[in-house]
Amino acid sequence: MRTMSEIIKFTKGQNIRTAVACAGDREVLEAMLSAASEKLVEPILYGDEKKIMDILADIGSSANNFEIVHCSTDEEACKAACRAVSEGRAAILMKGFVDTKVILKAVLNEGLVKDGGLLSHVMTFEFRDRSKLLMVSDGGVVMFPGLSEKSVMIRNAKTLADSLGISPFKVACLSAVEKVNPKLQSTLDGLALKEMSGKPGFEGIIIEGPISFDLAVSEEAAKIKGYVSPVAGDADLLLVPDMESGNILSKSMTYLAGGDSAGLVLGARVPIVLVSRADSSRVKLNSIAFAVLVAKEGEG
Repeated sequence: MRTMSEIIKFTKGQNIRTAVACAGDREVLEAMLSAASEKLVEPILYGDEKKIMDILADIGSSANNFEIVHCSTDEEACKAACRAVSEGRAAILMKGFVDTKVILKAVLNEGLVKDGGLLSHVMTFEFRDRSKLLMVSDGGVVMFPGLSEKSVMIRNAKTLADSLGISPFKVACLSAVEKVNPKLQSTLDGLALKEMSGKPGFEGIIIEGPISFDLAVSEEAAKIKGYVSPVAGDADLLLVPDMESGNILSKSMTYLAGGDSAGLVLGARVPIVLVSRADSSRVKLNSIAFAVLVAKEGEG
């Protein structure tokens, strides 16, 4: 699948139970209304009941269409939503209008991380002038990943790639340069990760590194520089050196390049919809559809 619209269309009628933590936000509820009307999900809304009901009324929806669980604080709402997942009452978790650290703390406390796993964030972008989707990891969860964390982040992203039907999965381990420099850790990690391509745990994955951004996304740049790689100009995932660079890159793609996007946290027992509080209802709807896609794949 290559477009957000295609993924939304594909996930219609799935009706996956979804726990929304801190749902009292207009953009969150507009996205949830759209997702519920297309039967992507059956939402459970956790948060300030009056605030949720007032927003629903303001956007022309009856609160009777939703299950609302009143919670007095953000922490209580996140804890209750995570408990719904741990008890099997929901197969998707969604972050509403709340700090990321609050909901992730609840995820950890409720034991929702896979055994031996690592939570990592993947933003996926659609661009008008690009024929395939492009992922970026990690711009929201793992601050300073080492080699071990980066290897898990690739495997987490592979879960989404499998759901999207991407094969082989082409990963670009980004750095400022494409040659190994002992003083630049991202180049050392990129080379080590490249050597993991196709090995146990990395089947169906082609990893290139270190590689600069231009070479990862532009065939023309690779041709000019004489850089030969199956990943050059055709990357599916841009693996960034740290959270700061990932966050800046992702927001640049949104605000300057006009990319349509979706955001998920992977590595938990269920997919977690997690995007910026400033993101539009459209981005949140895209993200819900991606979560449904991954949840259905997990059931299979």
